[in-house]
Amino acid sequence: MRSKRFKKLPEKTKELPSEKIDKILSSIKSNCTTRFDESVDLSFRINNKQKKNEINLRTVVNLPGGTGKSVKVAVVCEEAKSNEAKDAGADIVGGDDFIEKIKSGELNFDKLICTSSMMIKLSKLGKVLGPKGLMPNPKLGTVTNDIKKAVNEAKAGQVEIRNDKDGNIGLSIGKKSFDDDKLIKNYQAVIEALEKEKSNLTIKGDLVSQAFITSTMGVSYKIKLEKSL
Repeated sequence: MRSKRFKKLPEKTKELPSEKIDKILSSIKSNCTTRFDESVDLSFRINNKQKKNEINLRTVVNLPGGTGKSVKVAVVCEEAKSNEAKDAGADIVGGDDFIEKIKSGELNFDKLICTSSMMIKLSKLGKVLGPKGLMPNPKLGTVTNDIKKAVNEAKAGQVEIRNDKDGNIGLSIGKKSFDDDKLIKNYQAVIEALEKEKSNLTIKGDLVSQAFITSTMGVSYKIKLEKSL
């Protein structure tokens, strides 16, 4: 069932010609007719020339304009690193006791960072953390001895780029309340991250076939990519 609010939004927007993101943002924002500050979301469709189950894209990107979301960061570290984690702004800091809490199902955080030496113990909790996408990973910068940098980046606007089993990539680049310039800079950071990851993959032709943008409760528009991905 579509609400009265949704029925007032433009129809068949996916049939419109693709446009550059700076031309679409005004339409995206005008479609944000809910009472909350909707997210502005991107969706990339992987080229169907690729075997979707063979594409394993997973990385992070630091959005220069932030995400507009509050991120609860937890750190598993040795006692000697605990003050560094707390001073950096980590919400939860702990060692062996904290690992036991995680083991029992206490997952009241959005991102988990771990030092290299503690990762040996934490790696045994793959069945608990893995399905939630919370397992620290060196490639994502969440297994590190530079706790301060990792916490600062997580708090400042770091988001994960990851394809799902159907070959789609989805992520948020900010909020409706963001200035257009901030959203565009965040979008460009994502494009640059995808370009970098493409060079690390063995693929046929382009990685991305189509790109779309929408708001949380809005309708979708096609983005015209300025360069092949």
